[in-house]
Amino acid sequence: MKRERRLEGLSLKVSPLGENDRLLTVLSEEEGLTRLAVPGARKPRSSLAAAIPLTFLNLQIAGSKGLSRVRQLKVMRSYNNLGQTLETLSAAQALSELSLMLVTVNSPVPGLLKTLIMHLERLDEQEKSNKKFPETTLAICLQACVHLLALGGYGIPIQKCCFRDVPLDPPLGNWDWRCSLIPEEGFAVGSVNDAAIELNPSELALLQRLIKPNLPIGSNGELMGPREVWLRLLVVIDCWITTHLVHKIRSLSILREALI
Repeated sequence: MKRERRLEGLSLKVSPLGENDRLLTVLSEEEGLTRLAVPGARKPRSSLAAAIPLTFLNLQIAGSKGLSRVRQLKVMRSYNNLGQTLETLSAAQALSELSLMLVTVNSPVPGLLKTLIMHLERLDEQEKSNKKFPETTLAICLQACVHLLALGGYGIPIQKCCFRDVPLDPPLGNWDWRCSLIPEEGFAVGSVNDAAIELNPSELALLQRLIKPNLPIGSNGELMGPREVWLRLLVVIDCWITTHLVHKIRSLSILREALI
């Protein structure tokens, strides 16, 4: 008799499997990544056709050896609305790609799914807003990357100089001050040869604020920092991910192209 179990999680990736099936990769708090076969999901009018990316699913699964199979599924929450604009779609896909890098099969990362869903909800709210600002979409994506990297053990060290045991305390207003990103180490005070990028005090201060739960919003209710600065912070995060997780996130490049 086949063993059956229930699993709730976010669908991160879907690919063809055989002629009519799909291979579903789900992120859950209990199991980390789980890969499942979805029989007949590519057939017209299949009851399992809802196995698509960026959907929170309640699954009934059969099988304990090899590739388990989905017998039933229920859609608990869909983030298909994020596909309406290129900016939100590429931001959501970038977070999915990063999560796939940070979590492995049967090795859950506590809190990562909850954090990912929180940021997807923020992207969804931004997409539905009457005031759609692409730089806000970018800021949500970058803050989510900072949070996910920290949970996955690859946090960007932005509090201390990587060369000297001194705090990275940006002197706001001193436009001659610089810090340099050394991709393998972190940030160093001053200009360094072969640095990936240099940040001024305001740029570093904005990056440091991304550690906090909420976006940096000014007293006027608007996002702090112009689009150009957020694009520079994208360079920082993209470089850190590429260096430490080996793979480049293609969706971040698409997001960048959509904003320049």
